[in-house]
Amino acid sequence: MNDKTDSASPERHGDREEIARLLPAPADWDLPHEQHLRHKDLLMHHIDRDQAAPTRPARRLLRPALLAPATALALAGALTAGIALSGNDGKPTGAASHGAATDMQPAAALLDRISTAAGKRDTPTVRDDQFVYTREKIREADLTTGKAVVSPLRDYEKWIAQEPGPLLKQGLFREDGETGAFNADLGDTKGTPAGFSRPTYQWLSSLPTDPDKLLAQLYAKTPNAQGRERDQAVFEQIGSMLGGVMPPRTAAAFYRAAAKIPGVTPAPKARDAIGRQGLGIARDDTRYGIRTEWVFDEKDYSYLGSRSYLTKDASYGKAGTLLSSAAEMAHAVVGKAGQEPAEAQETRTEREN
Repeated sequence: MNDKTDSASPERHGDREEIARLLPAPADWDLPHEQHLRHKDLLMHHIDRDQAAPTRPARRLLRPALLAPATALALAGALTAGIALSGNDGKPTGAASHGAATDMQPAAALLDRISTAAGKRDTPTVRDDQFVYTREKIREADLTTGKAVVSPLRDYEKWIAQEPGPLLKQGLFREDGETGAFNADLGDTKGTPAGFSRPTYQWLSSLPTDPDKLLAQLYAKTPNAQGRERDQAVFEQIGSMLGGVMPPRTAAAFYRAAAKIPGVTPAPKARDAIGRQGLGIARDDTRYGIRTEWVFDEKDYSYLGSRSYLTKDASYGKAGTLLSSAAEMAHAVVGKAGQEPAEAQETRTEREN
């Protein structure tokens, strides 16, 4: 039997079903689309490798350590939260202090300064046949046991295709020595076009730069997440697109649009995944008790990274438990997926404390 036939065999589908049955009940907090794809494809890479091994038992399951919650739950048809540490001691700073909607005015003032700086920043123009390269430091959690268990800090690289699409193969990622593909969702035979789920440079260039018009489009087009506050979903949709190579006018418009979302607050003690403290912009999802923060350099307002953490006790962690963390390290434009940039366009975030 050839590989193609084997990949569609009942044994493989049985593995997926058995993995799903072993998982704890999913958390209600959704991962960004890109993290969903990355975790899903990394797990599928492991399944494919095990399927190809001649000595593999027909029903052998993956080791629990490989079952990152978002990865396996994606196969079960659900999404879950990730967890990360932002500082060296693993404890979030200022976790007990949350802003309210009344803090909107100082948040808007800070976002205005960030927007002005972003609009003046030089970025390369990206062709449709190129790839945008990003290198980050990240930490995430495994919720397989029902409790948040934090992974070590690790490098994460990605190459995102800029073709307008629709594309079935959207790029590559490299993490923990494993290289995987960003593929369209299972069952999608047409591919994903450029858009909010796959933001390319040219697509970003086509967005309105008027903050009110951009915000209206964000509210209309951001995918619905079951039970999620709509304002929070839009805030996190903007956050998922920050940090890459983006047209300056678009970046400026995103920040001014974010200032108009109810509940956005300053976060003076925000830190990224490697502990760099900067100027923070945050919003609390009061329904699930989750706070999401963006971190910016105090001098030039460049984007450093992000973090999310619990603001109230949950079944998988106590208030203050961090739920995601990233630190932007480098960006570049390259000719093909997997190509290491000769001279990556290092951002000021390359500085490590």
